[in-house]
Amino acid sequence: MARTAADTTDTTSPQGRIRRENVERILKAAERIFAEAGFAGATMADIAERAGLPKANLHYYFGTKEDLYRAVLDNILRMWLAPIDSFTPDADPSVALTAYVTAKMEASRTRPHASKVFANEILHGGTQVERFLAEDLKSLVDAKAGVIDGWVAAGRMAPVDARQFLFMIWAVTQHYADFDVQIRKVLGRRSLTRQDFAAMTAEVLRMVLRAAGLPEPQIAEPQVSELEPPTDSVPPNL
Repeated sequence: MARTAADTTDTTSPQGRIRRENVERILKAAERIFAEAGFAGATMADIAERAGLPKANLHYYFGTKEDLYRAVLDNILRMWLAPIDSFTPDADPSVALTAYVTAKMEASRTRPHASKVFANEILHGGTQVERFLAEDLKSLVDAKAGVIDGWVAAGRMAPVDARQFLFMIWAVTQHYADFDVQIRKVLGRRSLTRQDFAAMTAEVLRMVLRAAGLPEPQIAEPQVSELEPPTDSVPPNL
């Protein structure tokens, strides 16, 4: 992906911190606007208004709408791929899968628009991420599928088709972001709370670990208000 002014931001100085904060505000705003309007319907003016920054700031940091869109996609992919680092040959399969599913579900709770942006990109042919999918993602999936196959060969989990197993995890965890409206309507909820997501995460974990022939996790649900809405924060420097 193209390098922009945001890629070379020095975060050690006061000015650098301001630049970093501006970049994060822009990425957060762009993520939401691209999710709601799609790439074609989104405008730099809308994103600037959402970010509370002059439109010129967006062009300074990212150049064009295309550059900003690619930066948003890159940010999303970094967030999603980091948790799968827990899949290593020596890792406990139950612990690794629990950490991965939990992270994916938390991403659906806190970054629902990220999943919608990526889903929309794929539905429109994935032209902006085609090379990543065919090269980087394929290599990563091949490597992590090899880890899963090793766990299976060692009798540490039940036999599964490793790639299909990963596809299933992606489909289930991202469903809670991509189809949140459907879920809320079916459940009769105005919004999904932390407690809702804790319960849904526990159920998804049970299904995934059962499929892997692993013991179910013991998860304590957080004591939070039923009225608490989901967050929409952007972790720094993803």
